[in-house]
Amino acid sequence: MNKVFYVLLCMMIVAVSGCTKKQHDRPSETLKQARKDYNQGIAYDQAWQMRLAELYYGKAYNAMKENPSEDWWLYGEAGFRYSHMLTNRGDMEKAVAVLREVLTQAQGAADFPPAQLSTLLSKMGYCQLKLNQFDAAKETYAKAYDAYIKAVGGEGKGIFDLVVMGDCIHIALYEMGEYDEAAQWLNRADAEFAAYEQHGDSAIINEYRGLQPLYRVQLLQATGHPAEAAAAYAAIPRSRILTPMGCNLASDYLMAAGRYGEAADLYATIDNAFGSFLPSRITFDVVHEYLAPRYIAHRRAGIAEGSAPVKGHSANAFAIADSIISTIDSALVWQKRSDAAELSVVYQTHEKEMALKDQKAKTIIYRIAAFASFLLLLLVGYILWRVRRDNKLLTEKNRSLFEQIRQREQAEEINDEFRKSKFKIQNSELSHNQLLYNRLCDLMQDPDVYTNPDANHETLARLLGTNRTYLAEAIRECADTTPSDFINHYRIRLAARMLATTDDNVGLIAEQCGITNRSTFARLFREHYSMAPTEYRKAAK
Repeated sequence: MNKVFYVLLCMMIVAVSGCTKKQHDRPSETLKQARKDYNQGIAYDQAWQMRLAELYYGKAYNAMKENPSEDWWLYGEAGFRYSHMLTNRGDMEKAVAVLREVLTQAQGAADFPPAQLSTLLSKMGYCQLKLNQFDAAKETYAKAYDAYIKAVGGEGKGIFDLVVMGDCIHIALYEMGEYDEAAQWLNRADAEFAAYEQHGDSAIINEYRGLQPLYRVQLLQATGHPAEAAAAYAAIPRSRILTPMGCNLASDYLMAAGRYGEAADLYATIDNAFGSFLPSRITFDVVHEYLAPRYIAHRRAGIAEGSAPVKGHSANAFAIADSIISTIDSALVWQKRSDAAELSVVYQTHEKEMALKDQKAKTIIYRIAAFASFLLLLLVGYILWRVRRDNKLLTEKNRSLFEQIRQREQAEEINDEFRKSKFKIQNSELSHNQLLYNRLCDLMQDPDVYTNPDANHETLARLLGTNRTYLAEAIRECADTTPSDFINHYRIRLAARMLATTDDNVGLIAEQCGITNRSTFARLFREHYSMAPTEYRKAAK
């Protein structure tokens, strides 16, 4: 049976493996789907549909997690963009978890793009900064810079991305309040920018010639050198400040220096030079980034400079406050519509994907079930044949055993008769134990003596007018057994006769013979007759 069973089991395993091979051995299909999801995420990202962009970036990232070595760039890029969407939504903890997993995989990959590693580390540093994990953020930013240096072959080559990275790390340290370290990183960015000026794009050079000094002005103001900061600010040509980034940095400095009127005028210059400060997409970021700074500048300028010519600042502040209220209302409406539309698409996309997965899973399950059913039928047929054959063999064995039991019991009956006649002839020559045992055997002819569940050797000793010690000694000497086994022997023999001559159930017969526990009865019966009570009944009938 074991050989046949193992053959069937192996056939089933091979069949299941064959049915599921396509399910697991599809790296190219997985990669193809991941690329498709990534491109879909890019499309939604460019259309400002952030929920959908996050969904598809996440799908691409999760698909590539199974085998990132298939396309390290796609794995890292999908993980970066997915984490970026999470940070935009404020879920910094989950973004850190995604970045940490990608970086862990990247550490063991020799062909992971070093520049991409730097980008991931920078994003990790940003998340740690937002989580107030300042020490970890500084360490991660330093690793990001070192990774990029490794990717480009060192500093001092005029790599503009190194300028940007140095400025980003400087800004992060500035926000932490680590001004000394911020100054060091600003110096590194300045040195790299100086090398870039030798061969770089003239438009970028002109813009950064204003930005780098403005970063320095902010540091001077923050470190308690207002006079030096004011002098450095005055030394910057006006044309280098009048850029979108330069105006923002300059306005931040003017607000920090308490020069609210100049900040308000600079905001007006920004709006006049670069268009309305209200973009077409109305969100709460608009309130935070555009309206709030202008309101604060005009409001504080109106309070600090209360003379008649500048009372217009207060009027402007109130106008901007009204605009803030209106913008918040518009942002709420826009956000509700946008969220509803994106969630609807997310739900529909999810439903379609689940339906497709269910259909594929059902097809595989049907194939497996069909083959498994066939094998199961073979196995059941084999088991039924074995059961029938084993039952036949068992029946023949039990019949033979039953005949041996009958012959043994007949021999015991003859021995009992011989013992009685012998004891009558040699009554005067018998020992005390033999006489007592002879009386006990005569007593046991009455089933009422041993069918009582409470019957024991004390009960028998009391009926014979002796004590249990003498009785136990007589049973041991004459029958070579214990009192309890002696009593159970009579009970089991009575049970065997009842099984052969009645249709009472086994439990009832056990109780009638004085054994209330059915499992105990089955054990004692098997010890006496080497078969179960039901098998004995079947053999006897």
